[in-house]
Amino acid sequence: MNPSRSAPLAKNQFLGPGISLIIIFIISFAKWGYSAERPNILWITAEDMSPTLGCYGDNYANTPNIDRLRQDSIKYTHAFATSPVCSPSRACLINGLIASTQGSHQMRSTYPLPEYMLGFPKLLRDKGYFTSNNVKTDYNSGHAAKIIEASWDQNSNTAHWRNRKNEQPFFSIFNIMTSHQSRSMVWPEKQFKDQVQSKLSKEEIHNPEKAPIPPYYPDTPVIRKTVARYYDCVTAMDKRVGELLDQLKEDKLLDETIVFFYSDHGSGMPRHKRIPLDSGLQVPLLVSIPEKYKDLSPHESGASINRIVTFEDFGPTVLSLLGIDQPSYMKGVPFLGMNNGAPREYAFAHRDRIDEVIDMSRSVRNRRYLYVRNYMPNLSWNQQSAWPDQGEINHEFYKAGRDKTGSKLSPAQFHFVGPRKAREELYDCVADPQNLFNLANSPSHQKILSQMRVAHREYMVESTDLGFIPELELAKIASNHSPYQWARDVEYSPVKHMTAANLVGTSNISKMIMASESEDAGTSYWGVTALSALPNLNTRAVRVLNKTLDSKYINVALVSASALIHHNAGDTPKAFRILKKHLHSQDEMVVLFAARTTEMLGQKARQLSDDMKKVEMKYQETTSDIVYYIQFSTTGFLSRMN
Repeated sequence: MNPSRSAPLAKNQFLGPGISLIIIFIISFAKWGYSAERPNILWITAEDMSPTLGCYGDNYANTPNIDRLRQDSIKYTHAFATSPVCSPSRACLINGLIASTQGSHQMRSTYPLPEYMLGFPKLLRDKGYFTSNNVKTDYNSGHAAKIIEASWDQNSNTAHWRNRKNEQPFFSIFNIMTSHQSRSMVWPEKQFKDQVQSKLSKEEIHNPEKAPIPPYYPDTPVIRKTVARYYDCVTAMDKRVGELLDQLKEDKLLDETIVFFYSDHGSGMPRHKRIPLDSGLQVPLLVSIPEKYKDLSPHESGASINRIVTFEDFGPTVLSLLGIDQPSYMKGVPFLGMNNGAPREYAFAHRDRIDEVIDMSRSVRNRRYLYVRNYMPNLSWNQQSAWPDQGEINHEFYKAGRDKTGSKLSPAQFHFVGPRKAREELYDCVADPQNLFNLANSPSHQKILSQMRVAHREYMVESTDLGFIPELELAKIASNHSPYQWARDVEYSPVKHMTAANLVGTSNISKMIMASESEDAGTSYWGVTALSALPNLNTRAVRVLNKTLDSKYINVALVSASALIHHNAGDTPKAFRILKKHLHSQDEMVVLFAARTTEMLGQKARQLSDDMKKVEMKYQETTSDIVYYIQFSTTGFLSRMN
């Protein structure tokens, strides 16, 4: 007998084999609920899609497979992305933590994460699950490769639960691109017909004449055609959902698998994707739980639930369904399973830099009201942006936006295309589900406005929102630390930066000047941003902006230069020299911000055309997303100079 094995056996001999089996069963029972078997979990993720489904009451939609899935599913009516664009949303999904806390809030950024943030699927792998992802990741951090390696047994366009070992439980994700913005509005017509409409019968192709045109869209033939095209994409996506459900059935796994169906944010159409209104944040969510696992849900199949759930909650809910402990850094609240938590009162979301478009907004949603706080109200919701501008529909909005006063547009249309946005927006989503009527100035809504303001401010502090740090300064931090860990090491609080940011859109020039002259990067940045947003600059403001041209903080210097050139005030020759200098920086991030600043100045920066052309030539080859965005800004600027 091997001595190394005899001692443990002797130690437990008094229990007897029967008692040991009973103990094992009890442990399994406690861990997995009434069933000792572990459920499979399938996530079906659609791209860029609002709840435009038959089962959500959309009569123009043709989605028979998803509607069939809904019959045996819990339907969530208040499910929300944490960002109205893909990569920050996916950063949240994979780690159960909103991206603005991780430092992954800027679009396609590559800032590091702590070594222990390796994605919740890793915890399933550690418990013996086969994990597969087909195929999009887009986790928006420099940690992405480590997350992929740790989280997935397979990550490819052939990844499938069918590749697991016999009887191995699985967690599989299928990302369906068919409804993505590229298909719905960017691809040329022929490519769309060849790759999307070719999958549909003549009867399934939507008639533009019957397309539901929202009040915030001008009713033009191009817009009608594009809305119909989006719905064609949704129908084609629905067919793929049907294929996956049929494969589950073929494999006799329907009774063993919990199925989630959702989208990664609202539709890719204008005023939806990129905008933190319900049209950009609200998503469908269906969860089908087989009969044998019904004890894991407090709801019956077919129920419609108005509990607020967000992308922070999805990963923790999977862990809860499988009886796996949730790491402390994950702030999501499980809404199913053994650790089902108390319902949220609010859903929080963020908008930051998206591609080359620089902006910052935050939103708070309860079951009835949506509050949006815009920290750059001097900028339009409809800023020029190279990727969506490839779509014919976007130019319909630019045509409408030429009416700078909005006299020829409805208030809902002008809200999106106008040159500025409100500092605060408040919508009654029950009475006004399309968010058409801003109630922030309504006397009868001041109480709820105050409540939502407080919720927003408290959450910014509680979540350690990193969005108030100028991105070039965040990049410096990220060169030595993960921003998430740095914020905890230095006990960072956004309060002082929020105080300065709150000046943007006000008229308190004295406080703006005081903030601008601060030695703190964030405070100074928001101070000069507030000055740049003023309709006119007085002598004191010009004097301070002349001074901050020499700031050691590049974001501050660029905003100061932009303000002086825009207002044709102060030392404009020096302002142009500052822009030119940073256009030719060796740091790609600096070049991006300089190029975007120049692009936004438009004709007022015409004298920099040769420099922008040189930058365009230098970055002809795409070597990174940041280079891609530099190309967006240079080509966008030069096209408008012709």
